[in-house]
This record gives sequence, C-alpha cells and structure tokens, in this order.
Amino acid sequence: MNDKTDTGMKVRREVLGDAHVDRAEANKTGFDEAFQELITDAAWGTVWASDAISRRERSMLTLALLAATGNFSEIPMHIRATARTGATKQDVIEAFQHVAIYAGVPKANHAIALAKATYAEMEDAQ
Repeated sequence: MNDKTDTGMKVRREVLGDAHVDRAEANKTGFDEAFQELITDAAWGTVWASDAISRRERSMLTLALLAATGNFSEIPMHIRATARTGATKQDVIEAFQHVAIYAGVPKANHAIALAKATYAEMEDAQ
C-alpha cells in the first residue's frame, strides 16, 4: 500500500464504517482490484481526505451530485454515512432541494424517497 491508499482506507472507514468497508474488501476480486485501489486513492485518499471543506459539506455535495447525475445506487450508502459526517436530515433535504431546482424534480424526488427509506432502516436498526 502507498500513502494515498493508507490514508484513503482510513478515511473510507471513518466515513462509511468498518462493516461496510470490510464487506467491500471481502467482495473484491482480481477483476475489480485495480478499480477499488483507484477509488480508495482518488476518492478517499485525495478528495475525502482534504480538509479544505468539512466532511458535513462534502457529504451534502456528494449526495447532491449523486442525485443530479442519476447515480441513485450510492445514495443509501452516503445517507448512512451522514451518521459519521455530521450532515443532518435538514442538510440532506436542502441539498436535494437544490437538485430539484438545478437538475430536475424527478431526480430529487427519487433521491428523497431513497433517503427516507434509508433513514427509516437506520432508525429501525437502533
């Protein structure tokens, strides 16, 4: 491992939690190993590791970008991460309202439905 990978894995665990990262690592194969290293280094070891903005802000940006670009499959994971990043439900709905205005109501509506379902699962697990 290099420094970016070490940093990336540390940040990834802090944001997503050990259970999520352990599952992802257990599912890694030779086919996607290089891709997993890329996202660990670039996303987690560079972007998420930067202290230029807070993790709360980064979480809000990530959720808004996922919704705006229609990458809905990662929204539940990043909603669960808000428990560690400090982004509140109010922060998330504000981000999705921006999505509605600047990227489209259907995308925001779908993201909100995913967030509601994920929050409900999180509350049931407590």
